[in-house]
Amino acid sequence: MAIVAQQTNFSRIFWPTVAWVVALIFFFPIFWMVFTSFKTDADAVKPEHLLFFTPTLENYANMTQNYDYWRFATNSVVTSVFATAFTLFVGVPAAYAMAFNPSRHTKDILMWMLSTKMLPAAAVLYPMTFLTKNFLGIFDTHFLIILVLSLINLPIVIWMLFTYFKEIPKEIIEASKMDGVSTWGEIKDILIPLAWGGVASTALLCFIFCWNEAYWTVRLTTTDAATLSKLIEGNRAPEGLFFGRLSAVSTAAVGPIVVLGWFCQKQLVQGLTFGAVK
Repeated sequence: MAIVAQQTNFSRIFWPTVAWVVALIFFFPIFWMVFTSFKTDADAVKPEHLLFFTPTLENYANMTQNYDYWRFATNSVVTSVFATAFTLFVGVPAAYAMAFNPSRHTKDILMWMLSTKMLPAAAVLYPMTFLTKNFLGIFDTHFLIILVLSLINLPIVIWMLFTYFKEIPKEIIEASKMDGVSTWGEIKDILIPLAWGGVASTALLCFIFCWNEAYWTVRLTTTDAATLSKLIEGNRAPEGLFFGRLSAVSTAAVGPIVVLGWFCQKQLVQGLTFGAVK
C-alpha cells in the first residue's frame, strides 16, 4: 500500500509539472513577442536591453496612425468570416452525402481531397498569379482571397464533418425520409441540430485556419484586400527587420485569435478529436 501511495503522490507532482513546463515552452514565444512589442526598434536589438528597458507604446501608436491597422484587420475579418461560411455551405452537404449515401468510390474521393493538401503551394503560385492578374482580373480582391481560403480548407472541413456525421445513427435520417422530409429539410432541421457541436467546432477551426493563412494572402494581395499577414510582412526592409514594430503588429494580429481560441478551447479539442474514441 505504501508503494502504491508513493507512486500516486509522485504522479500527482510529476505529470502536472511536465504539463506546466510544456505549456510554458509553447507560451514563451507569444510572451516574448508581446514583451518586445513595448520596446523601440533600437532597444529590441540591444543585448543590454534584453530584459530591462523603458516601455513605450510608440509601436502601437505608429501601427494605428501610419499603417492603417484597422483596414487590414477589417480585411482579415471579412475574408475569414465569408470563407468560413462558404466552406461550410459547400462542406456540410458534401459530408452529408458521403456519410449517409456513400458509394464504392466515397473513400477514394475522400483520400483524393486529402491528397490535395500535399501539393506544395509554391507549385501553383505562378499560374495562379498569372491567371488572376491577366485573364480573370480578380487579383487583390476579396473575392479571390475568399475563394482561395475556401478551397484550401474545404478538404479538412469535409473530413471533420464526415467523421462526425458518421456517428449519427442512419435510422434517424431514414425515418425522416419516410416522413417525406426533403434533403434540405434533413440537413437543416435534423442533421445540423444533432451535429451542432461538431459543426460549430469545425467552423471555429476553419476560421482560425483562414485567419492564420499567410502564404496566399501575402502573394495574392497588394493593397485593397491585404490582410494582417500583409501588414506583418510589410515590416521587412532591406535594412533588416524592425523587431519592435514587427512584434506590435504581430501581437495585434494574433491577439484576437488567441483570445478566441482560449475561450473556445473545449470546442477546439472536440473538433480535433472527432471519432478518435469509439
